[in-house]
Amino acid sequence: MAFSVIVTRDFDQMSEVAAGLVAEDIRRGLARGPSYVLGLATGISPTGLYKHLAKAANAGAFDASRITSFNLDEYVGLPGENAQQRALHKEAYGYFMVQELFGLLRKKFLETNVPWGALIDQGRLEAEMKENPGDWTLQGEDAGKAIVIGRDARSDYLRWIRRDILDAYAEKIARRGGIDLHIVGIGRRGHVGFHEAGIPFEDNEMLLVKLDESTIANAVADGHFPSRMESPSYAVSMGAPLIYRAATVLIVATGKRKARAVADALLMDPAPSVPVSYSHLAAERGGRVVFVLDREAAADVMPQADRIRGRGIELEEIGAGGASTRVSDLSFRRCPETGLMG
Repeated sequence: MAFSVIVTRDFDQMSEVAAGLVAEDIRRGLARGPSYVLGLATGISPTGLYKHLAKAANAGAFDASRITSFNLDEYVGLPGENAQQRALHKEAYGYFMVQELFGLLRKKFLETNVPWGALIDQGRLEAEMKENPGDWTLQGEDAGKAIVIGRDARSDYLRWIRRDILDAYAEKIARRGGIDLHIVGIGRRGHVGFHEAGIPFEDNEMLLVKLDESTIANAVADGHFPSRMESPSYAVSMGAPLIYRAATVLIVATGKRKARAVADALLMDPAPSVPVSYSHLAAERGGRVVFVLDREAAADVMPQADRIRGRGIELEEIGAGGASTRVSDLSFRRCPETGLMG
């Protein structure tokens, strides 16, 4: 099983270490073939990683123009009169990526993709769902729910969302050969992207999600939106099965509020109540999973280090006691027989 955890000193070291691992995997991938497919997340956790990764690309560590990227989620229902305005809203995840990574690159990626949530008109979505209750069902055991649209939905609009927004995104990833490495954050309750706690794993590669009211309230409280009325109620997201189909999933987490979710993910068996626990299934099926944590996010991990190692997970703490660690000192350690981290 190729599953490892790296505990770093703080956010800065976590960002540098994670960026070094990503840059090395890109270099290896481009040495083997003409292109590389990178999965990307938004949120605070990967922002430092993206700055280091852009610096590496600009310094010539790898050729960014040979990379295609796929982001894992996007809001539905951002303010705006049309899709273009919604896509350029300051809280749109595509806009975030321009600020935090794409706009920092001297050589631009060959292609960038963000789920096409901006194309969906939230008002029409809600009207079509109300008029066609037999076209869709809700899935989930918690407050956030997946809206599952039937393939034979009577509503043309709902069928279009299923076919051209959800299924088409997963199909495009498959046409590009799948994702080589996916950068992922972890939510406070262990969600990945908008695959929220309680949404089943099965048959949920791409999700249309009705957001938890607490998620919406937090977005307003944190200043992202001025009011509940202007905050999106839905999102489009890769589900855990599609995220973890990447050859490598690199999960970054920072801060005390992530500590419990990280420990739960490492110690529990896979369950939809903590979507990031899908990591175990991915590793068992031959993928690589790497957690890069700062010390605060690892607060509940280190006291249980023996239990974690007992599950076959490699656990390493670096930079303790103020020691510095260069990115070049770390790498994906690969088994000569399999090429996987060991």
